[in-house]
This record gives sequence, structure tokens and C-alpha cells, in this order.
Amino acid sequence: MDPDDGRAESTRVVWRCAGLRWIGGAPGLRWAGGRVSPLAYGQRIAFRAVDGRRCPGPRGNPCPLAATVPARSTGGLCAECARLDRLRSVAADTVVDDPQPYRVYLAWFGPGMTKVGITAEARGDARLLEQGAVAYGWLGRGPLMAARRTEEVLRHALKVPDRIPYARKRDVRHDLPPAPERARQVEELYRQVMAVPGWAETLEPADLEVRDHAEAFRLDGLPPPSGTVTALAEGGVVAGRLLAAAGPDLHLLDAAERCLVLDTRLLGGWGLASADPAAPVSVPVAGSRTVPPDQDGLF
Repeated sequence: MDPDDGRAESTRVVWRCAGLRWIGGAPGLRWAGGRVSPLAYGQRIAFRAVDGRRCPGPRGNPCPLAATVPARSTGGLCAECARLDRLRSVAADTVVDDPQPYRVYLAWFGPGMTKVGITAEARGDARLLEQGAVAYGWLGRGPLMAARRTEEVLRHALKVPDRIPYARKRDVRHDLPPAPERARQVEELYRQVMAVPGWAETLEPADLEVRDHAEAFRLDGLPPPSGTVTALAEGGVVAGRLLAAAGPDLHLLDAAERCLVLDTRLLGGWGLASADPAAPVSVPVAGSRTVPPDQDGLF
């Protein structure tokens, strides 16, 4: 990926990043103005952070103050724009009048990591790709409030969380059970869902068809993470070969043969300019994390 399309460094063409987007089952970097640069596995990615990190504004609307955003923020918005963004957020439960149909899903991120959620039917599986779900299945469809009620009923019945930290998801991607075992675990949870009384009274239930994103994410053969980028810094370089992508995360093999994880939510609002693909990574990187083996029965 070359943000300035190969033009001379002396011109210092700067692209303002808006994070990662999944389109047609494939990842791409979004830029201010709406353009998307598709990402291909195996390609070299190299950029420098320049021009500071400024709030891009909520839902395609520019921030009126072009406010500065902290480097470690994964939200990428200033406080006021974040508040405006949540006013039209289904996830924040602030929208109740959306007439389009919604689907309820069961998502599997790794052993012991499962959640129930909802997404607009028109979005297909984009929400599952954005969250980094390795396997999933649809549970039913219906109006927004019926889907929201079902989500809450099943979440409490199955004792699954509202969300799972990305750090836990990314640390198990290199050592997942094979696809048949992933499907078996989703099927077992689906049987538990079917045993919960009353959840489908206001929803059209769906027969389970387990779908798998391991190929879309390119997880086969993925090495364990050596570290995680914790922030960009002015002039700091990120460079490496793209091994995998899941949710907002890019797994890169850098010049030192380390598998580094870059959470692209950290890119939002930064200006990016091209860098030498062979350059060493010069942004803050934290050591790899380990998921505790025992989660006390909670997902």
C-alpha cells in the first residue's frame, strides 16, 4: 500500500486515513473523501505518520474544529463528535425507529469467545468481518426492536458478554481449532439457543448454516504475534508484509521478521505518507499478550 501512489517524496502527498473497511469480503484502507485502497495479502505496506492526528468527524461529516485526537485512542473522534456519532448508533441502543429488517447472529471468535449480536440485514456479513468473527451463524430476522430484545434475552440466557476485547481475539488467531471443530462449537451453542423459551416469538428464526471467515482473514499458517502497535507518532514508520487481516487488525511481518498487529482504528485521523517498505518499524510496540487459559466458564 502506497498512500501517495508512488509520486515523488519531495511533494509529500499526504492522505488522511479513516480506518479499515471490509468491502465484498476483502479489507481496504479508507481515506478522507471516501476513497478506499484495497489491501492484498502478501503485499508490502509502508507509511509514515505525518501532519498530526485530527478528528475526521462523525459519520462522514467533517469535525468543525479539526480537533486533535490522542494517539492511543481507538475511537478516533474528539469528545463532541463521538457524542454525535452515538446519537445514531444502533450498537449504543440510541436508534429505535429504523424500519429496515435486522438479523440476529451468533459469532465465534475463538475457543470460549462467543457473542450474540444484531446487524442490519442489508449489510450482510460486513458486521461480522468488522468484529473479526472467525465463524458465525444467523439466528433470525425481524424488526429492530424485536432483534434487540432477542439479543438481550439470548445474551443473558447463554451468559455471553456484550463485547469481547480485541486483544483476546487477536491472541488466539494463530492457533485456532480446525474448521469442523469451529463449526461444532457454533452448532452446540445454537442448540442451547433453541432451548431458550420465548426468544423467537417476535422474530423469524433461521436454520443454522455455519459460515467461516478463516480464508477471508487468511488465518491459516499465521504466526503468533510478536507485538502490537500501541500508537502512531509523528514521523513514525509502519512497514511490513501483510499476512492477515481480521476485524480492524492487520497482521504484518516486519523487516525484523516479527509478526506485528496493527489496530487500524489507531490510524483514523492521521495523515499518512509513503515510506521505504524495508524501513524498520519506529512506532511504539507492546509485547505480545497471552489469553488466560481459564475464563471461569464465561465467554
